[in-house]
Amino acid sequence: MTDTKPPEDKTALRDAASVIVLRRDGTTAPRVLMGQRGAGAAFMPSKYVFPGGALDATDWEVPFASPLPAPDHTRLEADAPRGIGAALAAAALRELWEETGLVLGEKNAWPGAVPADWQGFADLGFLPSAADLRFVFRAITPPGRPRRFDARFFLIDADAIQGDLDDFSRACDELSHLHWVPLPEARALNLPFITEVVLAEIAALITTDHALGAPHSVPFFDNRGPRSEFRRIGL
Repeated sequence: MTDTKPPEDKTALRDAASVIVLRRDGTTAPRVLMGQRGAGAAFMPSKYVFPGGALDATDWEVPFASPLPAPDHTRLEADAPRGIGAALAAAALRELWEETGLVLGEKNAWPGAVPADWQGFADLGFLPSAADLRFVFRAITPPGRPRRFDARFFLIDADAIQGDLDDFSRACDELSHLHWVPLPEARALNLPFITEVVLAEIAALITTDHALGAPHSVPFFDNRGPRSEFRRIGL
């Protein structure tokens, strides 16, 4: 008798991480890095989004050159499994690397076997660093969608990225049209609703915090139940 696995329920809620890379080089308005999903994608086809994706099993074991700041770690684990903060940070850095080819890390050797998804990153001589990530938003996809995610959004200053900010040659083909979009223009793109909301939050945040520290509280759109709830984490 042949064992067969049950088909994966792709509508089940999955943990995920996205990265908003903010570029403030003094010559133009602040810009964010965005790319366009394929027209045939099951989730948000043709939409412009931030780099990001679902949490993988290997993300729980990724070593860091520098850990996630304590306030962000605590907030990520509010109403969530213990240990997920570091895993989500790893997912954010992995997705940034895979979808853009950009490196957020420190020059250091890996302390053991390198997961396949990180081999190219490690070959450049880097170990991922979560020290500059800031947890700024959480949103759960409403029921009835073809894919559902419990997504955490991280903000990072582009100055923390290693190498050329305009070199996307190592990116996979998950996102097309990768480019730096001025904040005032970003909301005119074909965006998912939640991305519009996140962009508004980021615009408000950077007017009050030039150094991108932890926000006073983190907005949370909670769609786990029959009714949508808006809460704030950290109040």
